[in-house]
Amino acid sequence: MTQTLQGIAPISHLGIIRVQGEDAAQFLHNQLTNDFALLDLQHARLAAFCSAKGRMQASFIGFKRAADDILLVCSRDLLAPTLKRLSMFVLRAKAKLSDASADFQLLGLAGDAVPGSLQAPWSLQTTAEGAHIVQLYPAAQQLRALWVAPVATPAPTGAALSAEAWLWSEVASGVATVSQPVFEQFVPQMLNYESVGGVNFKKGCYPGQEVVARSQFRGTLKRRAFIVHAAGPLSAGAEVFAASDAEQATGTVVQAAPRPDGGWAAIVSMQISAAGEALTAGSASGEALQLQALPYALLDDI
Repeated sequence: MTQTLQGIAPISHLGIIRVQGEDAAQFLHNQLTNDFALLDLQHARLAAFCSAKGRMQASFIGFKRAADDILLVCSRDLLAPTLKRLSMFVLRAKAKLSDASADFQLLGLAGDAVPGSLQAPWSLQTTAEGAHIVQLYPAAQQLRALWVAPVATPAPTGAALSAEAWLWSEVASGVATVSQPVFEQFVPQMLNYESVGGVNFKKGCYPGQEVVARSQFRGTLKRRAFIVHAAGPLSAGAEVFAASDAEQATGTVVQAAPRPDGGWAAIVSMQISAAGEALTAGSASGEALQLQALPYALLDDI
């Protein structure tokens, strides 16, 4: 399976919000779960945009093209409503938000296609041609990166990787992207965001910050993200059931994709207490789920 994840893949399920202006970084710092005020040109940020109740309305991979120019990569099916909600908070800030999806190309790089100069997840490299390469969390022990460049920029050359293989790699990495079917269902820790660099607990306030902090510091978190395998199709938004309770769902499928070796893989967010039980998707008699090991360690509760 590791040999499958090599090459350059097209990406069509993600779009780009562009934030320009001298207050761009501070504006995003005040709205998202991560620190954008101190963001440099060598790193990207994983971040969430939350409701006042701390529920994720969108997730982003964000980075600076310049001090006053920031790109946010997010699920395309949430881009328009997210752009509208974020714009409501601009007020007097010197920041302009726009849908820049048509102005940039997005590609997924895997295995040998990832530049060796990238050091760790969320590190950023800008090429002489103006392309930006963000290292992502690996999948199946293979390096992965996001390539973002203006539309006129020549694409990198290399072996072709299918869009389906890339979607599977997103699931296998264990780092979920929020999409429309799971809008406002999770606080960031329910997707392990604090363990993969998506939450900064030392920064100032943002929408939902009190709820997110309470989940972390008071030990109230009862759900986590897990990776599962199944023989048949899985889809985002489907409920997950544990054998001990056929009526009440214990979790939700967050993101799913076919596996290269057959069957399906998914990220599910579910009750931690159900991790040792038999699990099914859709109903108590639905598709059987097999729990897999996460490819990263969870941070200890604070």
